[in-house]
Amino acid sequence: MQVIVNAATSADGKLSTRRREQIAISGAEDFDRVDALRTDSDAVMVGVGTVLADDPSLTVDDPDRIEARTDRGDPPQPARVVADSRLRTPADATVYDDSAETILLTSEAAGDDAVADARARDATVIVAGDDRVDLPAAVGRLPDHGIERVMVEGGGELVFSLFEAGLVDELSVFVGSLVIGGRDAPTLADGDGFVESFVDLRLDEIERIDDGVLLQYAVS
Repeated sequence: MQVIVNAATSADGKLSTRRREQIAISGAEDFDRVDALRTDSDAVMVGVGTVLADDPSLTVDDPDRIEARTDRGDPPQPARVVADSRLRTPADATVYDDSAETILLTSEAAGDDAVADARARDATVIVAGDDRVDLPAAVGRLPDHGIERVMVEGGGELVFSLFEAGLVDELSVFVGSLVIGGRDAPTLADGDGFVESFVDLRLDEIERIDDGVLLQYAVS
């Protein structure tokens, strides 16, 4: 199992404004890079906060890349994985459309009725953990569904939790040429934060893209 975190941040490390509204940090070249990353992934993963804020599709856009996936025997689109401890993903969320498989990682706190409702919408539901998703347990069950390479697209709470659990293998960050600011604006890794033992990264590559820079790290 390989977990790759991909994000675009402002020069001061913000994912969006304090209003948590989606903003354009990168441009066409980086969007194409992200589309290629999705193409090479078995699943694209986000937290429920990202679903509620942005209603993303998490799908590959380029028809040639979709065709390339089917040519190699993969589904046309990567699966969509949502970490959602209490199953707050709205019934009309785009991740429930029929363009790709949907997998929800949840906890016992979601309740049987919510799990049944999600499964009635053809979602695969993995229950792990009591009050919050037990990420090591839940992510560890993804290979049972044919998923070996996961691309994580946020948000900050999920990214921190994955780092905290030691599940991240690679980190790719596009740093855009703008400053957002705001003590309440989300960052790449929110959550409780580390205070003593930190995640060590190895910088493998630096590339200028659009009017920003792409930093690619391996997790030591």
